[in-house]
This record gives sequence, structure tokens and C-alpha cells, in this order.
Amino acid sequence: MQESIKPPVEVRYQEELEALKNTDPDAKKPDNWQMSPKAVRTFILGSEKPIEYQGNKYQIRKKYFGNDALVERCIVTLAGNRGLMLVGEPGTAKTMLSELLSAAISGNSKNTIQGTAGTTEDMIKYSWNYALLLAKGPSREALVPSPLYIGMEKGILTRFEEITRTPAEIQDSLISVLSDKVLNVPELGDDGFLFARPGFNVIGTANTRDKGVNEMSSALKRRFNFETVMPVNKVSLEKQIILNEVNMLAQESHVDMQADEDVAELLASTYHELREGVSSYGHRIDKPNAVMSTAEAVSVYYQTMLTGYYYGDGHLNVDCLVQNLIGAVSKEDKDDLEKVKGYFNTVIRDKSSKEGGLWKQYYEARKWLK
Repeated sequence: MQESIKPPVEVRYQEELEALKNTDPDAKKPDNWQMSPKAVRTFILGSEKPIEYQGNKYQIRKKYFGNDALVERCIVTLAGNRGLMLVGEPGTAKTMLSELLSAAISGNSKNTIQGTAGTTEDMIKYSWNYALLLAKGPSREALVPSPLYIGMEKGILTRFEEITRTPAEIQDSLISVLSDKVLNVPELGDDGFLFARPGFNVIGTANTRDKGVNEMSSALKRRFNFETVMPVNKVSLEKQIILNEVNMLAQESHVDMQADEDVAELLASTYHELREGVSSYGHRIDKPNAVMSTAEAVSVYYQTMLTGYYYGDGHLNVDCLVQNLIGAVSKEDKDDLEKVKGYFNTVIRDKSSKEGGLWKQYYEARKWLK
């Protein structure tokens, strides 16, 4: 298979998925699911013991660090043929969770609608090959299926990303499909009814910061079970996510460096404290308006790693880390830079004097906060 920048989940974790599918043949599972709900949970949340398959042992690692009970509720929602809507702040791994669920349940995480202001109904349902349409008239051959049509036809999950970025009238085209599980193609007459196969469902995601942009109608909301994905609330957990994601990105990019635990903890503490508005010492902090998500922290670390790899001596530079932090925090509101300065001049100053080492280097790098 051709190498890609970001392999889909079902490719990245192919061995784990195969092992789980083939060691779970007799478990209870909904129609057209490739594995049982228990195995789906194991794939996402990991296993304590390795799984043996074809003479090999596979350690199923934890991929989603958050609320385990939320993952279970998501799986049960999809097993019950009800739409699932994941909502929360940007960068809380809603997309990643929807990809993991789709890969484990349907073996396909690519059947996706990306919601934007320009999304149209034919991007969701179907469009036409106009050359064939003119030559032969309306027919199944001339129809070009879109993700919703494909999901219903094959009995797989359809992911709808950033649904509230889509115009309200386009969103509402989902209502009848979610209610009746049938899609009507009027141009095909009596043969124009597509009935969804078992296994079909919709996973939507929406950012709470987009609330009010294109608010979902009450009718559409009733077709979904809503789950709120909260930001990571523990520094230790955020540190682990940063380490895992940065090392995976480095491996996929053939960057011969490993994420440093101390730097990951420093960055996790910074993002956690700025997001919560209070330090581990009890200081009150002015919270930036920027998205202080774990995904942003991973990006800051990875950018710093790449700079060290390509321009440095293969080591991470704290000055560069602060520069990338400034770029991430101040890209939406320049006033946020003053809040970060205040954070460095109080919290980081105190940590520098009490803990020294890396925190001292971090404090000295405040010179870039101009």
C-alpha cells in the first residue's frame, strides 16, 4: 500500500483490529458490526493483557484518554441505531473518537462529510454524472453517491464533522434519514428508495465555540444522543497524550527523536493552568481567549521537535518552545500575549526559583514574549 502522511485509523492499527476481530467471533454484536461492543471498547481504551492471535501477542494500547464511561455510552448509542453527536471545546479529540469508533465498528473511518459554510445537500446525499445523465437519463449508473448514501448502502457509519458549520437547511436534510432510515431519490421514480442496511448510523461532531453559528434545529437534535467531550483535567494525563501523539507523529515522519517527558510535563502544566485559570500553587491566572487544547499542545511540541531535528543538533530548544507557544496562543487575539506574559512573570517565575532546571530555562526564555 502506498505510504501516506496520515494513514486512516483502520490502516494505522490494522494488526490490532485483525487480532480483536478474530479472537472475538462468538461474542454478541449488532448486525453488520465487525466486532462486538466489548471488543470496540477494548480497541479504544486498551487491554491490560496482550491478545494472542496466530502465534503473536498484541498489546492493545489505550488510544483515547478521557472519560471511559463516555466511550461506553457512545458505543451503546450506536448499537441502538440512534445518531451520536459529540460536542465540546475545540481540540478535545472528538474527531479522533469518531474515527476510532468508525474504524472498529465498520472497518472504515473515511466515509466522512466535512461541514463548512459551503456544504451542499449533494455533498451529503448524492449527485449526478451529468454526461451519463444526459446520455441515458436518470439511472443508478448515473448517480454519484455521497457519504450518507454510501453509509446507507453498505451498512457502515457516516461521520459528519463540524455539523454546525453547515447551513441549517442542509443540516435538516438528515432528519428524515435518521428517522426513517430511508433516502428517496425522486429522479428514479418508484425505484428511488434506498433503505439503510443494518450497521448504518451517523456520528456528528460540533464545537461549542460554534454555538449560534448555524444552530441545530430541535427536530434534528432529537435524532441524536448528545455526549459532551470535556478537556483533559489532569496534567499527568495530558502529559501522556502529548508523549504518545508526538512520538507517533515523529515515527510517521521518520524523525529520529523521542519526546522528552520533562518537556511534555512542562507543556502540559502550562496548557492546563492557562486553560483552568489557576496554577498548581494557587495563583489566579487570566485565561487566554485562545483554544488551550491538548491538540494545540501536541502541535507546539511537535513544531519545536522538528525545528531541533532539521535546524538544531537533534535536541529540543526551550527558546523555540516558547516561540511556538506564542504563535499558538496569540493567533486569535493579540491581547492573549499579555496574559501569557503575566503567567510567566508570576507562575513560571515562582516555579523557576523553587524547582530550577528546565523551569529556569523556561522562565529565561520569556525574552521572546515581546
